[in-house]
Amino acid sequence: MEKDLCFKALLKFSLGVVAIGILLFLPAGTFHYWKAWLLMGILFIPMLFAGIVLLLKNPDLLKKRLNTKESQAEQRLVINLSAAMFLLGFVLAGLNFRFGWIIAPDWLSWTGAAIFLLSYMLYAEVLKENAYLSRTVEVQKEQKVVDTGLYGIVRHPMYTITIFLFLSMPLVLGSLISFVVFLAYPVIIAKRIINEEAVLEKDLDGYTEYKKKVKYKIIPYVW
Repeated sequence: MEKDLCFKALLKFSLGVVAIGILLFLPAGTFHYWKAWLLMGILFIPMLFAGIVLLLKNPDLLKKRLNTKESQAEQRLVINLSAAMFLLGFVLAGLNFRFGWIIAPDWLSWTGAAIFLLSYMLYAEVLKENAYLSRTVEVQKEQKVVDTGLYGIVRHPMYTITIFLFLSMPLVLGSLISFVVFLAYPVIIAKRIINEEAVLEKDLDGYTEYKKKVKYKIIPYVW
C-alpha cells in the first residue's frame, strides 16, 4: 500500500512540476525567467519535503490530500474555476515577461516569496492540527470537530492561508496582470465554503455548536 501511495504521490508531484513549467516557460518563450524558477523552487521544494514527512508519519493524511475527486457537482465547478484561474494567470505571467507589458520591481517578487513561505509554514501547522483535512468536501468516519489552535480563530484557516498563498504567486512572478486574475480566488473559495459548511452542519456532530463558538469563516471580524 505504501509503495502505491508513494508512486501516486511522486507521479502527481512530477506532473505538477511539468505542468506549471509548461504554463510559465512556454508563454515566456525562454527558460531565462528567474521569477518563474523562484516560484517553482519555493512551491515544489517544500512540497516535496512535506510529502516525504506525511508519507513517513501520516500516510492516511497524505492519501486524503492526494484525493481530488469531488462527488458534488457544485464543488467540481469550484475546482474547474480554480483550474481556469491558474491556467490563465500563469500563461499571462509568462506572456507579460515575454512582451514586457507591465514590469514589476524585483523587490515585489522577493516580498511575495516571503509571504508565500510564511503561508506555507502556517499551512503545515493546519495539517498538524487537523488530521481530517481532505481536499474534497466530505465528512469522514469518526471525524470530530477541531476547535483549537488556528481553528479557534476562524473556522476555515486552511482557506485563509491558501488565499495568501495563491495571491502571493503572481507577485513572485512579477505579474500584476496575473494578480488581478488571482483576485477571483477569494470569490471562488467563498462559494466552496458555503457549500462545505452546509455539508458539515448536516453530517458532522458538534459543528453547529462550533459555528456559535467561532463566528468567523476565514477573516476575523470580517467574514
